[in-house]
Amino acid sequence: MSLLKTTALVSKPCFTTTLNSLQCGSLLQSLSNSKSLTQAQQLHAHVTTDGNLRHNTYLATKLAACYAACGHMSHAQLIFDQIVLKNSFLWNSMIRGYACNHSPIKSLVLYREMLRLGQKPDNFTYPFVLKACGDLLLRGIGRKVHALVVVGGFEEDVYVGNSILSMYLKFGDVAAAQVVFDKMPMRDLTSWNTMVSGCVKNGETQGAFEIFGEMRRVGFVGDGTTLLALLSACGDVMDLKAGKEIHGFVVRNGGNGRVDNGFLVNSIIDMYCNCESMSCARNLFEGLIVKDVVSWNSLISGYEKRGDAFEALELFGRMVEGREVPDEVTVISVLGACNQISALRLGTSVHSYVVKRGYGVNVAVGTALIGMYANCGSLICACCVFDEMPEKNLAVWTVMVSGFGIHGRGREAVSIFYEMLGTNVIPDEGIFTAVLSACSHSGLVDEGKEIFYKITRDYNVDPGPTHYSCLVDLLGRAGYLDEAYEVIESMKLEPNEDVWTALLSACRLHRNVKLAEISAHKLFELNPNGASGYVCLSNIYAAERRWKDVENVRALVKKGRLKKAPSYSFVELNKMFHQFFVGDTSHQQSDDIYVKLKDLNEQLKKAGYKPDTNSVLFDVEEEIKEKMLWNHSERLALAFALISTAPGTTIRITKNLRVCGDCHSVIKMISKLTNRVIIMRDINRFHHFRDGLCSCGGYW
Repeated sequence: MSLLKTTALVSKPCFTTTLNSLQCGSLLQSLSNSKSLTQAQQLHAHVTTDGNLRHNTYLATKLAACYAACGHMSHAQLIFDQIVLKNSFLWNSMIRGYACNHSPIKSLVLYREMLRLGQKPDNFTYPFVLKACGDLLLRGIGRKVHALVVVGGFEEDVYVGNSILSMYLKFGDVAAAQVVFDKMPMRDLTSWNTMVSGCVKNGETQGAFEIFGEMRRVGFVGDGTTLLALLSACGDVMDLKAGKEIHGFVVRNGGNGRVDNGFLVNSIIDMYCNCESMSCARNLFEGLIVKDVVSWNSLISGYEKRGDAFEALELFGRMVEGREVPDEVTVISVLGACNQISALRLGTSVHSYVVKRGYGVNVAVGTALIGMYANCGSLICACCVFDEMPEKNLAVWTVMVSGFGIHGRGREAVSIFYEMLGTNVIPDEGIFTAVLSACSHSGLVDEGKEIFYKITRDYNVDPGPTHYSCLVDLLGRAGYLDEAYEVIESMKLEPNEDVWTALLSACRLHRNVKLAEISAHKLFELNPNGASGYVCLSNIYAAERRWKDVENVRALVKKGRLKKAPSYSFVELNKMFHQFFVGDTSHQQSDDIYVKLKDLNEQLKKAGYKPDTNSVLFDVEEEIKEKMLWNHSERLALAFALISTAPGTTIRITKNLRVCGDCHSVIKMISKLTNRVIIMRDINRFHHFRDGLCSCGGYW
């Protein structure tokens, strides 16, 4: 195609006066700087119509460079191919255009062609060739280009030097970057920022702070780029002290004692959230005169990641009331908060919003929706979202496998896992953990063992601690305690807390005191300040009526000032959450709740219910034990739901700990007496109670 025929690609000319070559070239340079594509196309049409382009290499070169600067590489390439005498300016413009527009391979191809034709690279060529090498992680080629830079005498150019730094840091080679940095005869602010940011991205947080200190000593104050990188580093390593120092530095250098830069203040909020200092994050947030969507997202996400779902959802409510429009990041965080407390109604409302906004096709949002429905007890809705996903990546498959697993649908979890393998998606540690956990919840011992050994056999990957803890849990739940212990002893790596916790829990389930003591003492060695191991061992002793041993373990807990998480349950009603603790009398309908419990107790006894007082782990009279059972938080939540909802309404309860055996039996019977479907989520899994039966089949 000739240059004259390229008018078909551009707009009609809008220039009413004839421009000479120098005027056109000057105008094209201005358009390149402003990246004004539309005007460039109009000028292209103008010079083509006037016949100024056909034999004018200068003008054609300027036009190709202008298109490249605007990122319109197809037009630039078309003109470039027809220019016979290509100067270094044109080569550099094209190499830069491809490097800066996500085509690093084409950039390197042009560079090689440039060398082949004898055109020498200069200090405007190398920065973008180095960028392309870094983007493609071509370590060998990058080092060769670096050598050519040195041979050509361009190493002292600060722009080229900064590009070399950036390339090595993209390779993850901080040491090589440091050598280059130390030898640079001149450094500008970009040099320092490149090193600070590169160290942070490569996990060298201490090195980043050392460079920042040196930077200040030589007189560079630092700008937003520097501070954003350092704030990210503080959050990554949870260095609250350093984060507060940077916050102070920002305030002192921001004027008027406050932070004016929106990016910085949001990064500081994010840093405090990552350092789990929510009070500092909240104070800074509340002090903002103008809160943008990023500010809201930082705090909502912070609460959600910390497990404080109620605060996250309360903040989301304020955000909506303030007419701030949530984005995809908000939606994902809010759905995560709904997961934590099984807030199905709120999660469904968010889904409606997602559909209206058109986020449903987004893989990240779709994954969050599947997780929300699965963790809120609606596996059918989770499957519907999964089936409608136009694209399924590894995260989508993993969350669906996990969803089947926590609902005790192990065979479906295994089936969908193998279906994923048939799509050529490569599994990772996360999905192996999900499917092994699903096998454990359903007692699929043979299937779980086969999948565990597939990790090494088919994917040449050594199983990690999480996989071993899943295998131990799988064997232990099924009663193969000796085999589970043999697995631990044969591990190539040191067993961690999760592995010993899995065995200890299985010992409690099957009342194996000997292995329980071994597991518990291993846990005490690994984490002497963790209360869970002591509590579990105490409960095992209590189940065996070894009250002296119970007293000894509880004395250790008291001496170490260890705190056990209080047991609580809650239900969602009319988008409000009602929380109950053991023996709770603080609810405004407390009297009615206990009246309902008494009525249920009488009905159950008539139906043949006999309390399983083995679930009470205290050395007290049987009558007191029975009374203590009826004060359990899940029964209070159930009674409240029964008196507050219409007959036939499905009841959803969430408990933070494992449901006790007696409560499990009671809820099964109540589901039949009241003709209700009761869906209960405890710390391990979901229980779907219907007509006197539970989906777990007594295996949990």
